[in-house]
Amino acid sequence: MSLIMSYIGSNGCVMAGDKRRIGFFGDKEKREKLEEYLYSGAIQTDEELVKVAKEQEITLKISDDAEKIRSIDDVVVGEVRFKTPFETKRKRIYGTTNGYIITELSGSDIKKVENGASSIVVFGNKVTKQMANEIIKKHWKSKASLENVESVFKRVMDEISGKTPSVSKDYDIIIKHSGMDKKEAQKHLREILIKDVKELQEWREGLRQQLNTNAKSIQMASKIINKGEIGKVQSINGDKIGILLDKSVQALDMEWNVIAGPGGLIEMNTDDPSSVKIGDVAVIENENLCIRRTKCSLTCNVILCRN
Repeated sequence: MSLIMSYIGSNGCVMAGDKRRIGFFGDKEKREKLEEYLYSGAIQTDEELVKVAKEQEITLKISDDAEKIRSIDDVVVGEVRFKTPFETKRKRIYGTTNGYIITELSGSDIKKVENGASSIVVFGNKVTKQMANEIIKKHWKSKASLENVESVFKRVMDEISGKTPSVSKDYDIIIKHSGMDKKEAQKHLREILIKDVKELQEWREGLRQQLNTNAKSIQMASKIINKGEIGKVQSINGDKIGILLDKSVQALDMEWNVIAGPGGLIEMNTDDPSSVKIGDVAVIENENLCIRRTKCSLTCNVILCRN
């Protein structure tokens, strides 16, 4: 779902990337057939894609805000992704004057690395790569300046986006020029690659922890008590009421950590301590925490859950 073109030479680096992203939702077999049909070049406009998707009962989410190329200091990075049910695979190119590195990642693990000093590299599906290479070959000038390369890449993007909805009409172009020789370029590119992949690993670990936290929150939220007995009054000290928790109740803090288990003691507050007696039963009725006998309201700063 991408078209990324990179020129790497002794005079600098130019990289262009489209911004399209398409989500396919519906029957798996129909989705795969539609994607295959799209990548074959048979569909040429957004309207045609929407029409065919509707006929196949596939829902589309089309956006043109993807950032497929970016800068890290004097290096340009381009990335395409391939999502599977179990992992996200990435193919990246890091380019600067006199050097580039192409790497393939599974998750955040490096699976393959290749490098070079000068080249024109195109990422895309079979049809878009073929079209891009034909246009580049047709309009390329010997000893092209960076401005010439930029002009050719713009022409490629404009022409191909009019022939397939897999490429957006909007695109980004970044030009970099540094004074590094081939040896310096490769050393610098390796340093940038390692740093960038490390940041990806840290981001993925943070995301994993967040997903685990969210999953735990969903699981624990289903156990929050909204009706029934909580425990019995064991002590009264002014407006502070000591509640001995029922054998099926536990108290947790806002991070879902257990503060008091079944049979444990927690503190609650009331605005009317005269309406509370030792041995009274604390309950939740109509989602209100109160004393069953007098309906005197209680408050607490814990989450009450079933054990």
